[in-house]
Amino acid sequence: MDKFDEICRKIKKVEIQGAENVAKAAVRALMLRNDARSIKKLISLRPTEPCMRNAIGFVKPDPKKLGPVALKHFTDSDKKIGEYGAKKIDDGMTVFTHCHSSNVMDVLRRAKLDGKRYEVYCTETRPLLQGRKTAKELKRLGIPVTMFVDSGARIALKDSDLFLFGADAITSECKVVNKIGTEMMAEIANKYDTGCYCCTDSWKYDATTVFGNKEPIEIRDPKEVWPGAPAGVKIMNLAFERVDPDLITAIISELGVFPPEVFIQEVRKAYPWLG
Repeated sequence: MDKFDEICRKIKKVEIQGAENVAKAAVRALMLRNDARSIKKLISLRPTEPCMRNAIGFVKPDPKKLGPVALKHFTDSDKKIGEYGAKKIDDGMTVFTHCHSSNVMDVLRRAKLDGKRYEVYCTETRPLLQGRKTAKELKRLGIPVTMFVDSGARIALKDSDLFLFGADAITSECKVVNKIGTEMMAEIANKYDTGCYCCTDSWKYDATTVFGNKEPIEIRDPKEVWPGAPAGVKIMNLAFERVDPDLITAIISELGVFPPEVFIQEVRKAYPWLG
């Protein structure tokens, strides 16, 4: 198996996690092999990944030249998201997060570097348990962390000051597509007046939704949920769900901190090539 195929395998098997990491991996793959078949294969690996599709569209004319530009965009973006988001965290706060988001980690890491003293509540995030990755990274950073089972989110949010989550896609209707469970947790957070902030790179905006296209929601293998389930038991393993913009306080991106509807306008101004 060559390097290109190895990257594809890791994206498909979710060994490479997070929309931005998937996009960066796809850019590196195209720097190895750039042809119509390779591009089609990459795009087919994970359906709910406009960040990957946008990154591929950006570098496709000349991956050797434009690949490093795209990778630098993500590096610079991560730094800005961390800087802007960290300002939302104060000493003594409890921050709640769901699943694993590299951009949420950018914020938490920067807040720690800024000398903020706070703790994090995170979920295990069934069925692939990405929350464990979040907990491990927080532990390495020296940030106090408590993990809750997903069904304990209400209890965790009741005592939290902020809910920070990532995004895999953002539609023209300002809906954020993120890990299954995010909207449910946002509804709980709103009940307790807990601010809900989406931390994301703006390249996750899917401009094709302007024309009525629906952002696809990936449905994964039922065996991830219940290996060897009894015959006749249907398992719906949705990877993501759409979060209503009314539940989101603001979106924190490299462009700044904006309400969802303003965020869309800012993305179109900053990156007209996205469409």
